[in-house]
Amino acid sequence: MKKSKFTEEQIVRILQEASTGEKTQAQLCRDHGISINTFYVWKRKYGGMETRDVRLLRELEAENAQLKRIVANQALEIDAVRALFRKNGIALPNPSRERGF
Repeated sequence: MKKSKFTEEQIVRILQEASTGEKTQAQLCRDHGISINTFYVWKRKYGGMETRDVRLLRELEAENAQLKRIVANQALEIDAVRALFRKNGIALPNPSRERGF
């Protein structure tokens, strides 16, 4: 994915400037060197956010990515253990019998 030349905080400030209504959206886009399409993409993603909300969103996205990696690693370990059990002829526990239904 292409790296933006604007930080998320700068994007939020541009959107806040647009919401004041002092300049038209076309003029605002010309001043900052962005296209109208980019402006609307930003508005859809960051509309109504404050700079602290963007920081929180970034932290949550980083935490989510870390948790996804942890889950993927655990799934790989479980698959490896199951393959080892099958290779050695050890019976795998039946999940339906363990639940007691």
